[in-house]
Amino acid sequence: MSLIHKVYLVIFFLLSIAIADLVHPGQYDYGFNADVRLRKRDPVQSRIVTGVPRVDGKAQPRPDIRDLQKDEDKWSLYILALSWMQFTDQEKPFSWYQITGIHGAPALTWADVDPTPGNEHSGYCTHVSILFPTWHRPYLALYEQVLYNIVQYIASLYPPDRRGRIQEAATAFRIPYWDWAAVPPEGVSVLPLSVGGSPSINISGPNGIQTISNPLFSYVFRPFNASTFPDFPYNAWPETKRAPRPINSANATSNNSFVAHALDVHLPSFQQRLYNLFSNYPNYTAFSNEAWIPYGNNGTYDSVESLHDAIHTVGGGVYGHLAIIAYSGFDPLFWLHHTNVDRIFAMWQLLYNDTFVVPQSAVYSSHTTSPGETEDSQTPLTPFFSNETHFWTSDMVRDHEVFNYTYPEVANKSRAELIITINRLYGNFSPAAMFTRPSGTQRHGKKDETQLDDRGLYAANGLSWNSQTSSRPAMSAVFSNGKYREWIANIRVKKHAMGGSFSIHLFLGEIPSDPLSWPVASSLVGTLGVFAHRGMHGMQSDRKITGTVPITSALMNLVASGEVPSLHADDVEPFLRSNLEIRVCLANGTIVEVHEVDGLYIQIISSMVKAPKSENVLSEWGEIETHFDLFA
Repeated sequence: MSLIHKVYLVIFFLLSIAIADLVHPGQYDYGFNADVRLRKRDPVQSRIVTGVPRVDGKAQPRPDIRDLQKDEDKWSLYILALSWMQFTDQEKPFSWYQITGIHGAPALTWADVDPTPGNEHSGYCTHVSILFPTWHRPYLALYEQVLYNIVQYIASLYPPDRRGRIQEAATAFRIPYWDWAAVPPEGVSVLPLSVGGSPSINISGPNGIQTISNPLFSYVFRPFNASTFPDFPYNAWPETKRAPRPINSANATSNNSFVAHALDVHLPSFQQRLYNLFSNYPNYTAFSNEAWIPYGNNGTYDSVESLHDAIHTVGGGVYGHLAIIAYSGFDPLFWLHHTNVDRIFAMWQLLYNDTFVVPQSAVYSSHTTSPGETEDSQTPLTPFFSNETHFWTSDMVRDHEVFNYTYPEVANKSRAELIITINRLYGNFSPAAMFTRPSGTQRHGKKDETQLDDRGLYAANGLSWNSQTSSRPAMSAVFSNGKYREWIANIRVKKHAMGGSFSIHLFLGEIPSDPLSWPVASSLVGTLGVFAHRGMHGMQSDRKITGTVPITSALMNLVASGEVPSLHADDVEPFLRSNLEIRVCLANGTIVEVHEVDGLYIQIISSMVKAPKSENVLSEWGEIETHFDLFA
């Protein structure tokens, strides 16, 4: 880790921990006098999800949160709208509590879309489902629509001399995404400081600059109803937490500096997994969800859902609200994360537009679906209405622009242009970069010249190898006839084997004795985060899920240092047999013996991958070779 990065984390620590116990300053004071209060009306909202209006007939791009922050007017409107939504009465259907509660707890019925028999205690979200990517698309569109309407109302409150400029900014408002797989700007963490740095924020609004509660830091329940969370300590926490310390304490505070550090350590793994999904997962069924397909291809154990799970568990600090399915939607980071997942889905669709939803049986219940029911492209995506009587379906949301938004990477872009973006954004930790990137000469990949010129070089964390900052091994130690060997740990396990979320860690080297430090250990290769329900709700199915932990970047580091002679099978397989270690930890920090994890199976595989000779093509994977079972 670079010195400037260490300094950043110290600053992050001081901001997020030293002031974590300060009282939240509250909502923005718009200065309404008594007469205005009597005439004041809340923004007009609708349960029909239409998407937000286009601007001059064009869908507007959802921005990276770091780019949004550079636009003072749009940033202020975004923060003010989030705050407005979070301070809205929880009994109102368009409050933060109710919109985020659609996902899981408190299993409320929204827009009069009643539960089907036996599903009264489930949220509407579909997990381990062919509908996982498509269900979240209208959900995000609803959230964006609610915020957009609040933004328009707030813009109307500005003084006349500023109102025109602010309303112009409001017209193009779209929700931002958080790219947790891209190298961040130089010297900062994957976790933006605006999200985890401070529980308060200075913001400019219609009534001047004020200090308010930071709506990205946490959500405070108003009022707090302990029955929403049936288990301790969640039923004692009146606001959302990330990496709560001390664990199992009613007085725990968020440790966002730990989350930032953990995300930085996991960045190489996240990026490798995402690049592999783009380059080797051309089938929607495999890409879309983590359900294990018996007798399927052991080269497609990963999925966008499984990768998404890892961000939930690491971003929640393992035990925070974000790490628990039913509670995750309350954390503001959920929405930045899922907007990025939708962006990844849109990018993948441009690569592979000839494959989509096929009929599959539901694995878990939702508010309106029972296990075993067939889900297909015409299944209603409840509770999201397309008109007064009908719901959106996957077929209807296949094109994201139906909701009048887009993303910079796909807007008016060809497939070849997108591949260039993918190679530049997500190829930092791949041996393929030795062909496409001269050492130390290219900064972080570019979506376009204006968006990424502030992204810095990233010093590899822990075991990871970075094409731009790490020493390079001899080409002969990595490549043979233009191909290198990609090494992966395939992991299969019962999703609710432990009655809640848990993490499966792989290590090469000394393992810390304290399990709470495992997510930031220098010997960590990667983590499979299992994002699960707690308690009895998490015991409803024995269905297994799959995911992967890429090993290649860690091995490249060891090859570069001389600890492993080469990336070739004759050198790597015996090394992994002797040195690769497994550890399992529950969300509360409890260590679990590997043999106690029901259904756990870990197999080491590899593939000879043809490295791209230019940035407008992706890596080409060969046949999957099975080496050995790490645990069976």
